[in-house]
Amino acid sequence: MGADREGGARRRPVRAVAYAACGAVLLAGCASMPDSGDLQGVESTPRQDTQVRVFAMPPREDASSSEIVSGFLEALTSDDPDYETARKYLTQEAAARWQPQRSTTVLADGPGAEAEHVGGREETDSLSYTLIGTRVATVDAQQSYAPASGGYSEAMRLVREKKSKQWRIDVPPRGVVMGKSDFQRNYMSVDKYYFASNTTLGTSPHTAAVADPVYVRRNVDPMTQTVRALLKGPTSWLNPVVRSSFPTGTALQKGVGSLTPDDQNRLTVPLNDKAGRVGLTKCNEMAAQLLFTLQNLTPTVDEIVLEADDRQLCALTEDQAEAVAMRGSMERAEYLYFLDDEHRLVRLAAATNDTSADPVPGALGEGERNLRSVAVSRDEDMAAGVGLDGKNLYVGALVSGGQLGEPELTSAGKTAEERLSAPSWDAQGDLWVADRDPGNRRLLLLKEGVGDPLVVKTPPGLEGSIESVRVAADGVRIALVVKQGEKSSLLIGRIERGEDDKSAAGSAVSVHELRSATPELEEVTAMSWAGDSRLVVAGREKGGVQTMRYVQVDGSTPEGPAPAALSGVKEITASEDARLPLVGYSEDGIVRLPAGTQWQKVVTDGTAPVYPG
Repeated sequence: MGADREGGARRRPVRAVAYAACGAVLLAGCASMPDSGDLQGVESTPRQDTQVRVFAMPPREDASSSEIVSGFLEALTSDDPDYETARKYLTQEAAARWQPQRSTTVLADGPGAEAEHVGGREETDSLSYTLIGTRVATVDAQQSYAPASGGYSEAMRLVREKKSKQWRIDVPPRGVVMGKSDFQRNYMSVDKYYFASNTTLGTSPHTAAVADPVYVRRNVDPMTQTVRALLKGPTSWLNPVVRSSFPTGTALQKGVGSLTPDDQNRLTVPLNDKAGRVGLTKCNEMAAQLLFTLQNLTPTVDEIVLEADDRQLCALTEDQAEAVAMRGSMERAEYLYFLDDEHRLVRLAAATNDTSADPVPGALGEGERNLRSVAVSRDEDMAAGVGLDGKNLYVGALVSGGQLGEPELTSAGKTAEERLSAPSWDAQGDLWVADRDPGNRRLLLLKEGVGDPLVVKTPPGLEGSIESVRVAADGVRIALVVKQGEKSSLLIGRIERGEDDKSAAGSAVSVHELRSATPELEEVTAMSWAGDSRLVVAGREKGGVQTMRYVQVDGSTPEGPAPAALSGVKEITASEDARLPLVGYSEDGIVRLPAGTQWQKVVTDGTAPVYPG
């Protein structure tokens, strides 16, 4: 096929960039694609301030095929709400078929474009191109993010329309494709909230709210986008373990445009008739889902008012929502716990700058057991500790004079590293621990921390040793550090429970669909939950660079700064409540990181810091 050699002066497509802060409008060209010769890579737009608005420019009259290609790819990175400008680069039939919401493919750099040609001037009425690049991630039709790798190659065809004689794209790429920096500028992560379907928060009468992260377009009415995404229901990965209180088919009332809070920070949400017959209890749950979700997006919503059939269904304030369901990020731990220089459990007030720790009441603080790792239940009534040699698991109440009986669990591993991991308590008051014995590797659960352990079923094909276990505050997600050879990875799984959790005939608890949250790390040395959908991780990148960072459960990187560097970090703990400082164990002892400061020493002689959980 003929190459595009319409020649002449080198041209660049332009797009309008609007700055919300100052109202200035600039014209900027961000693709490097010549009008003649082979097409070059389309560079990803440099990372810009999030207040920048980018609007695509339509194709000019008699644009060359290379201008059509570059202009279309630029239009994909704009803030055009329905990609109307991008569709102008397509034939009428292709514009009707194309589904940009189907998926977004994120590449390390902007997509390159290769033309099929045989030299000479362009004289044909059809040209084929191949978009190429290196995959970083994909966002599916449910707006769910997933890391990706490997090469990207997508065919695209242009035709010269018979009537207008203009080049247009007849076969566009599937969905949207853009570079990583354009994705970071265009999209933002938000947490939708649903309710755990088969868990309760210990003795609490209400259920757990579970965060379901999705990506929405940052500058295209994100509030309304987020509400629509919530009403469509949970993503496929989370769906088996959560429920939505919105009746099936609930959507915004027809004709609703943009949702905006009033001057009292009250947001009114008009729903279709599917929600018209809900009772007050169900309506309050619906409003709580919306309030949790939108407060994660913006702090300017204090109350939700739901309407259907031209009447008010219910109204719910922030305080009332917390009585409907609990989020882990709203539960503040009373104490920080760690082991002192005698390997006994001590504690100090979590929300203070105290450095003087006291032994916990009970046998784990007052007794003779030397421990190497500990976990404290979320209600801070119970504690579990693994002996110094890693062989035995002990459980005791945090009450003065409490006795410690025989170990609840014993590992047959030959060394401490091949025995029991640090334990973790879930929201239901059950205790999780991994036995790393190479001859009998198991993930175990002890109901209420005592009795015969259940062997938790893990996905087929899970290889390696589970080095670390942390259960989320919502009780339906679990974080595992799995070591295989010299590499260790952070995997996030979904916890599913059978109808009879106390069944003696095999395990009624299982972990499903493990997925990597740290694809860029070769080694994970420590991790902890640090929010409803966020974890903090210490590890080593490819090439040996030590790092500490926050990661999302979907494998994406949350916005905001990473924690300050900490040399020689061995263990780390965080609370889902972001108001509490990050705490680590390093070569300097126990240290903590209050917001906006540097690491501060707590004690020199101490190990194994943990918040409840």
